Amino acid sequence: MKSYYVYILLCSDGLTYTGITNDVERRFHEHQMGLNSTCFTFKRRPVELIFEQEFNDVVQAIYFEKKIKKWSGKKKLALANGQFDLLQILAECRNATHSDFNPEKDN
Repeated sequence: MKSYYVYILLCSDGLTYTGITNDVERRFHEHQMGLNSTCFTFKRRPVELIFEQEFNDVVQAIYFEKKIKKWSGKKKLALANGQFDLLQILAECRNATHSDFNPEKDN
């Protein structure tokens, strides 16, 4: 059975990159060596592999990758560091229209 991996790289400028591959070691090497000058990580090397998650189903891997690509950098770092309590806090909606933060909700 083929495995697929969603991975997160920490770039030298502090930004994160999220990707999917069937060979983490090869793909990490490609990022680190700068083999693709149009890649997000090209000018942000060196990079560090901070997270990888294995999937047996490519559809599930693609779904997960798309989901975490929308996350903030802080949320991705919390996932990579196993800080699940912080991840939960960062996942909460913090805008003014959210019911827990709306002062007019009691009126």
